[in-house]
Amino acid sequence: MSTFHAIGLMSGTSLDGLDICYSKFTKSNSNWSFEILKCETIAYDFDWENNLKNAINLSSEKLLELNSEYGFYLGEETQEFILKNKITELDLIASHGHTVFHQPRNKFTLQIGDGRAIKIKTNKTVIYDFRSQDVLLGGNGAPLVPIGDELLFSEFDACLNLGGFSNISLKREGKRIAFDICPVNIILNNLALKLGKKYDENGDLARSGIIDYELLNDLNQLKFYEEKAPKSLGIEWINAQVLSSIKNQKTEDLLATFTEHSAVQIAKILDEFEIKNVLITGGGTYNRYLIEKIKAKTKTEIQIPAREIIEYKEALIFAFMGVLRSLNLNNVLSSATGSLTDHSSGLIAN
Repeated sequence: MSTFHAIGLMSGTSLDGLDICYSKFTKSNSNWSFEILKCETIAYDFDWENNLKNAINLSSEKLLELNSEYGFYLGEETQEFILKNKITELDLIASHGHTVFHQPRNKFTLQIGDGRAIKIKTNKTVIYDFRSQDVLLGGNGAPLVPIGDELLFSEFDACLNLGGFSNISLKREGKRIAFDICPVNIILNNLALKLGKKYDENGDLARSGIIDYELLNDLNQLKFYEEKAPKSLGIEWINAQVLSSIKNQKTEDLLATFTEHSAVQIAKILDEFEIKNVLITGGGTYNRYLIEKIKAKTKTEIQIPAREIIEYKEALIFAFMGVLRSLNLNNVLSSATGSLTDHSSGLIAN
């Protein structure tokens, strides 16, 4: 039996903050298990949120400067987390970084936050830049989380994440596949903002609205839903295909309609793949109305885990990917990303 302690750092496109997850991983024969020991989200202040949001518009010199500066920021926050929690057992830090560019068709992706700067601040081995190698191997550089679903959450038939988009990871014919299903919070949160809310708490606003069945039908007819996996969604698709469907409907009615749409598409996939039980994580898990809608449309058993897994599953899995990389074991699945082969990805600063 082997034991490893690692910290995972995750910064998502929602810019709500830096997720830090300290976990213990145990390998017994070929089986892995985990325990989340400490976790925290560090909210970005106005300056950091603004810097990261506008990074895509920077000159090359300013972007390189931000890459270093953000790396030192990650290192400082991680070191403070280590000291505050009196962490003494720590084999490595694994950092996802913050995505600025992601163009796999052009063979590049960029997650800023130089791992060497994190190493300087913490004096620990740091593993970073998990996506670039996969892109060079012809993959999408995403999704990377399925390796964790495969080795840490194998008791579930599928893992469903309800974030900006819903995406699912499941096993078929001996291979782990993953793909986006439909938009969720990228639409719901923007609609809630129109009513002065950051998000639709518990789905209460949607619950108060009336479903527009004509709009619902138009949404359900979008060509993306007919495509076969692997497939993914982006903001460009939202702008071109979805926002053009919205007229001057009442915001609560739009929330009701889009919540229904998400539930319809998610349930359809659960039934199509005959999923027996599904683990649901991500911010959308807290949308009770959406969860009720999904449950009403499928026979799949819905599993809602503890808060730490709902909120920190991605940071947990990047910590795990760091452990696998340190052992030179495959941590990216070609069946999920479309790359030439499974591989062990990540740069190491030690």
